[in-house]
Formats: sequence, structure tokens, C-alpha cells
Amino acid sequence: MAMTGNTPYVAARAKARRQKLADRARLRQLISQSPDQLTVAIGDIGYRSEMDMYAGRLTGGDLVEAALAHNLEHELEAMVNLCSGKIRTIVEIYTNRYEYHNAKVVLRSVANNVDMEKVTRSILPELNDINTPWLKIIESSDDLRSAVVQMRRKNFGSALGAVAEDGRLSDYEDALDRHYFANALAALKGTRADVRFLKGLLSAEIDHRNILNVLEAEAVGFSNDLIVDMLIPGGRVVPKRAFSTIATGGKDAMLGLLRTASRFDATTFEEALARSEQEHSLDAVVTFLKERELKMMARMSFLHPVSALPVIHYVAAKVQEVNDLRLIVRGRLAGLPTDVLEAHVLN
Repeated sequence: MAMTGNTPYVAARAKARRQKLADRARLRQLISQSPDQLTVAIGDIGYRSEMDMYAGRLTGGDLVEAALAHNLEHELEAMVNLCSGKIRTIVEIYTNRYEYHNAKVVLRSVANNVDMEKVTRSILPELNDINTPWLKIIESSDDLRSAVVQMRRKNFGSALGAVAEDGRLSDYEDALDRHYFANALAALKGTRADVRFLKGLLSAEIDHRNILNVLEAEAVGFSNDLIVDMLIPGGRVVPKRAFSTIATGGKDAMLGLLRTASRFDATTFEEALARSEQEHSLDAVVTFLKERELKMMARMSFLHPVSALPVIHYVAAKVQEVNDLRLIVRGRLAGLPTDVLEAHVLN
């Protein structure tokens, strides 16, 4: 038991929780409901107590958004607290990304002068104590730099501080991404199966960010130097040694690289890319890459059922459920047709 700590127990709990998440059939039902029906239905699939908590001050989409965000933050905290020893260390390497996500929310809110009430209603619900420090930073920041100064004690504070004084929001977001991935990969030490597999997943995520960066840079017409600066080291399909080749040759050079990668389905990717070019939207490519990550995670969880991997798989699936529900609610309120929502959520 000393070797595995409470791993069998936590892995079993994570698997049980994952099975309770909304499946595709349930999401399809939700998409076909009216906004009023949706509020009740989302409460019924596990968000009732958070709905009740915010019902006194919020209604409609704001109520659902706040409930979803509150539930997710506490669920992540609860899962980490269930873990102990080595498994906790590995799970935290994955869940730390949500701290970086909150930092991005703060920076975007400050940069875009987002109304404080809008932030507290949906993105960082104020009834959640976890959000209090973040909300204080937004409230007391006049510009990006003052927000960065207030985050200097965070583990990524020095990375934000290193961005040029006149840096844009995207420069700060890139700095956060680079810092997260570099630190996460460096922290994954040893040859344990879950460590090896999580490293592989993080490398795939880096590859996917880089693929999207190259496609976006080509669409905008960025210079070679700018493209190299945008790319994140640590990927396997798009390794650092190929950055300058890709910066020079753009999308075609990247596709050449993807076609030679043994664990990358370049044929299906190119079909998704063709759809994206036809639709003038990267949606099809984003969906392909997301599915690739989820398949990798499901496989890791299945291959190593008594490890940190089922916990990480559950966390990712829970985040996906919240994102899907948020998209359904926003879409129904905006009057999007059901087939458009189904294409985004059920693909």
C-alpha cells in the first residue's frame, strides 16, 4: 500500500464520477430543449446545489454559467484533495493549468475593460472563495502591467514580468502557455507508466497548439521570426529542431512533417483542414485535435487503471462537460439552430 498510497481508491472514485457525466445522448436531449427547460435539466444532472446557491441573485444564462463554473472549481479542488503522495503530485501537474487559465481570465478582463459585474456573474463567480483573490486583482488594476505586478508572487509571476513593458495581451498569454508546459514537463520525472503517458499527452497538447499557431499565422501573414516566437518547445510531432523550417515553409512544411509522424493520422487531419478552409473557420481542425487528445487520455486511463491517469481523464472529461453545457446554454439563448449546436458539441 505504501507504494501506491490511496491510488486504487482515488482511481475508482474518479472512474465512478466519470460514468455519471452527461453522455452524447443526454447532451443531444439538452440541445433540443428551450432555455427555461435547460436550467431545470442542468440542475438535474448534478448542478442543483450551485443553481440554488446563485438563484437569489442571477437568472437564465448567468445563473447556469455561475453554477457550472462554481461546481467545476470545487470539483477540481475535491479531486486533488482526495489524492495523496505521488499520485497527488502527478494530478496537480495537470490541474495546475487552471490556475494559468484564471490568470488569463484576469488579464483579458483588464485588457478589454470587462465590466466587473459580468466577470463575477459568470467567469469567476463571486460566491466562490477561490475566486476572491483573482477578482481583487481585476478590481485594482488599471492596465495589464498593474495586473502582472499583482501576480508577481504566483509561480508564473517571473514569466509574466519578463514580457516587454509594451507587451500585448497575446504576449502575456503565450508567456503563460510556455511557462506551464515547460514547468509541467520538467516536473514529470521518472519512468513510471503514468508519468511517461502524461508526458506524451502534454507533448501532444503542445503539438496541437503549434499546429493551430502555424495555421493562424499563415492566415494572418506573420513573418518567419514571429512564427518561431509563437511556437512552444516540447512537442514530438512538431519538434523544436523543425521550428525554423516550419517558419520558412509555413503550412506546407508543417504538413510534410505531420505526414511522416508515425502516431499522427495525417490523412484525417488533412480532411479536417480542407473542411476548415472551405468553411473559413478552424473549427474542424480544433475538433480533430481535441478528439485526438481525448482518445489518448481514454487509452491511458484504460491501460493503467490504478494510477493518476483515470483521475486526469475524469478531470478532462468534467471540464469538457462544463464547456459543452456552457456552449449549449449560450447557443440556445442566442437562438442558434439545434443542428449548429450539435455540430459543435456532438462532433
